[in-house]
Amino acid sequence: MNKNHRSVAVRVAASEELSSIMTVIDSALLATDATTVRAQIHTQDVLVAVAAGSILGVVVLDENHIDAIAVRRRQRGNGIGTTLIEAASEHCGPLTANFRPSVSPFYESLGFEIEQTSETRWEGFRPAVR
Repeated sequence: MNKNHRSVAVRVAASEELSSIMTVIDSALLATDATTVRAQIHTQDVLVAVAAGSILGVVVLDENHIDAIAVRRRQRGNGIGTTLIEAASEHCGPLTANFRPSVSPFYESLGFEIEQTSETRWEGFRPAVR
């Protein structure tokens, strides 16, 4: 799967990219661990946004649930997160996600229906895009 946004291509991650993927995830202070990411790479449920040979962003899926999405800090605001969500939706259809309230504007802008599940976590659902 390739999806282009300007010069960014989104594709399924390769196992040898685990270290680079974890660098992006860890820099975003996400709780997803390398064991989980390795398993999801094996099932082809990790998508990476790549430009000029560098991984700029990553989305880790667990079937249709977004386990983690991260974009390198210097690349934020360039549409990479949006491109990753669109590619994830093409990859597996409707999407769900649990996230901190502070990132709800990102999910709302992408068509997620959002509800508060606790003081610190919100949940979102995005129907399949036709």
